[in-house]
Amino acid sequence: MRRIVIAFVIIALLGLGIFWFTRPKPIPVILKEVAAGKVEATLANTRAGTVEACQRTKLSTIVGGRIEYLGVKEGDHVKKGQLLLKLWNDDQQAQAALAQTQIVLAGKRSEEVCIAAVNAEKEAKRQAELRAKGFVSSSREEAARTDAEVRRAGCNTAKADIAQAEAKLKTTRVEQGRVALYAPFDGIVAKIVGELGEYSTPSPPGVPTPPAIDLIDDSCLYVKAPMDEVDAPKITAGQPVRVTLDALPGKTLPGKVRRVAPYVSAVEKQARTVDIEVDFEQPETAGKLLVGYSADVEIILAGHDQVLRIPTAAIQEGGRVLLFNADSGKLEERQIKTGLANWEYTEVLAGLAAGDRIVTSLEKEGIKAGASVTPDEKTKAK
Repeated sequence: MRRIVIAFVIIALLGLGIFWFTRPKPIPVILKEVAAGKVEATLANTRAGTVEACQRTKLSTIVGGRIEYLGVKEGDHVKKGQLLLKLWNDDQQAQAALAQTQIVLAGKRSEEVCIAAVNAEKEAKRQAELRAKGFVSSSREEAARTDAEVRRAGCNTAKADIAQAEAKLKTTRVEQGRVALYAPFDGIVAKIVGELGEYSTPSPPGVPTPPAIDLIDDSCLYVKAPMDEVDAPKITAGQPVRVTLDALPGKTLPGKVRRVAPYVSAVEKQARTVDIEVDFEQPETAGKLLVGYSADVEIILAGHDQVLRIPTAAIQEGGRVLLFNADSGKLEERQIKTGLANWEYTEVLAGLAAGDRIVTSLEKEGIKAGASVTPDEKTKAK
């Protein structure tokens, strides 16, 4: 009997040893404690947005020609109405000088014929008085009256010649405006295509010819960003926005939606978006921004303060989470009811209590209800 008992004990110890060394080891997991905080329902852009200028114009002359005057350089600040560029137009200036001379000549001719018309009218009046007294014949009176009318018509024609010369001068000035570029607003010269003495070509309709001068009003900037067409009905003007820029890491700028495009853009197949425009609420805090910066926008639809929240990444399909049972060291599946949510946090309305710990490292193999786990103290959820 003694040998049997000893053998039994040895077998039992061997079995326990095998079980101990072959038992499944608890999986280290990252846990997050359920706590109160702020949760917001937000929408984010599908692709990177862009910082745009409220006013930007790409100027080109109406006609082509050789650049005779270039009064600015790239980066220069200009005032509204300032002459930026002018093409060679000596021929137009000659035409303007000729028109000016014609105006003076037409004025002199008008003065001459109109004086003669006044004298002829006076003579016709005297002849009429003499005819009434019987001193001259009726034919003499009629001839004097006809001469006065002809000279008055000549005077009117001469005045019309003056108007014609003035119109011709205006035409030459309009032609001169076709070869010059003036700043339509205060701004900064972003780019110039062409050098002094080079030939500048205008941009015909439908032909993508680079403009001569790209002018930007950098005093007023906004963000243009594409949003998914599914989210478009939720977006309205005036909603608060958070703007982040790659050029300003860690900095968030407040803004507001100012416009939602009234149509859907299909840039690529199966990628339909609606463009929105966002104004900076405090542009002075942003510092010096450059047109063309990439930007991301996050539209705040609603927000709740001091509510139970958990990381959105911890929620599985069907609104389920894995709860850590400290007594058994195993995971339990828990169905929850959620409220507001965004990519970072989700509001918990029911199913969890403050202090509960849930698994956030769902990507690990073997993580499921009933699995033995141990908190990973080396890597804690933030």
